[in-house]
Amino acid sequence: MKAKEVLAFIVGVMALLGLLWLVTPADGVNLGPLNLRFSSYQRTLRDAHDKKVDVDSVLMAVEARFRMEEDTLSYYRRFFYENPDRIFLPDDDYRFFDPVFRQMEQADDHLVRVVHYGDSQIELDRISQDLRQALQERFGGSGTGLFPALGNVPSASISKAANGGFTQYTMYGDSTTQRAGHNRYGILAQVVQLTGGGTVTLRGSRNKTAREGVKTFENVSVLYGKGENLMVKAVSDTSRPKPVVQKGENGTTLITWHFGRPVEKATLTFQGNAEIYGISADGANGVAVDNVPLRGCSGTIFTRINKPLMADSFSLTDTRLIILQFGGNMMPMVRGAKQIEPYQEQIARQIAYFHEVAPQAKILFVGPSDMGKSVNGRVVTWPHLPELVDSLKATALRNDAAYWDLYRMMGGENSMAQWVRHSPPYAGPDYIHFTPAGAQKVGDALARSFLTYYDFYTLRKTLPAQRVQNTMQP
Repeated sequence: MKAKEVLAFIVGVMALLGLLWLVTPADGVNLGPLNLRFSSYQRTLRDAHDKKVDVDSVLMAVEARFRMEEDTLSYYRRFFYENPDRIFLPDDDYRFFDPVFRQMEQADDHLVRVVHYGDSQIELDRISQDLRQALQERFGGSGTGLFPALGNVPSASISKAANGGFTQYTMYGDSTTQRAGHNRYGILAQVVQLTGGGTVTLRGSRNKTAREGVKTFENVSVLYGKGENLMVKAVSDTSRPKPVVQKGENGTTLITWHFGRPVEKATLTFQGNAEIYGISADGANGVAVDNVPLRGCSGTIFTRINKPLMADSFSLTDTRLIILQFGGNMMPMVRGAKQIEPYQEQIARQIAYFHEVAPQAKILFVGPSDMGKSVNGRVVTWPHLPELVDSLKATALRNDAAYWDLYRMMGGENSMAQWVRHSPPYAGPDYIHFTPAGAQKVGDALARSFLTYYDFYTLRKTLPAQRVQNTMQP
């Protein structure tokens, strides 16, 4: 075959492909039950006009801080009503978190606890560790908070090794997890049954990506119930502090050892039988933040946990803020309002449950992130995700819980695709989960928003209440 014939063939093929590109409809060609899709001029034009999210610009808007040359109250008013990073508050009451702030700023000789429940987005202490660091930098504290005595979910912030008569039961998980024959799962939605005795060795994180504050701790605590002839000792180096025992009204016990200095390692030795609901490694004072990931969970399980046990747990640990980060795992089941409305009702019941078992705590619901799904060859926001987000926000606010709109903080519709394409990537190729870099952006944004409300709280203490109220009117 001559060179001219080869060239003519190539030109002909390119011309044919070009013609197909020009005439093919954006949504492809239907041939009976088949839909054939090609790259097309119409689709290229449509994609060019689709909303594109500039992730860096979105995050810059989220990170925007007060400028000293502008009126301070005007800045806060604009933040509360316009900034995509704002936390929505019930009845727009800017005093909603004041009880939490009072406890945190007075935590010079005791611990104030924040419990962060969520789905797989917070596994490996993601998001929680960034919130923890920010709160501990502001209010003091160290350590990683509560975690199970035994478990197969790793943490980037603490390493532990358990040996002996420990058996873990979880109330949520796949077919490999064991269920208990009762509902005493406790504050971490799991329970570890101790039979006979055993040891648990704790070590502060050596992970290079871990935040600095989790590398040491000053206190170790064990939260347990149903103890029979139980004896527990805690040792770090040569330090053997005496235990401090607190009893709950419903049979739950918190036993704490104060080492009096930061330590990197401690060993707990158990003898006897008990249900262990959690172990914590914390600072002597300040704020503790617990990371409680529940992979695959949509956040509707808590009402199945024994109420007296949970009430004891939250009271003994002085929990003042409960964060619920759920919704993403509901999306595959959502086809419209018929699936969203029952889910709203279930979430409302969970919030009411936490109000009952932790009346001293405020509740913050974190909605789902944007999630990408391939539709006709294009990655777009899951159908009905915006409706789910708005429904969850309405449910939270109607039930005296604050709401943080992660979906719109990211940039809203189709933003997940841009987070995936960002350099470095802020989300993974499944278009659902954040990368470590992306999770840090989310955690920093949540912490920054929460602390903006605290800054406003401290400012309000110096201003006439009527002036503040007049300026903050919607």
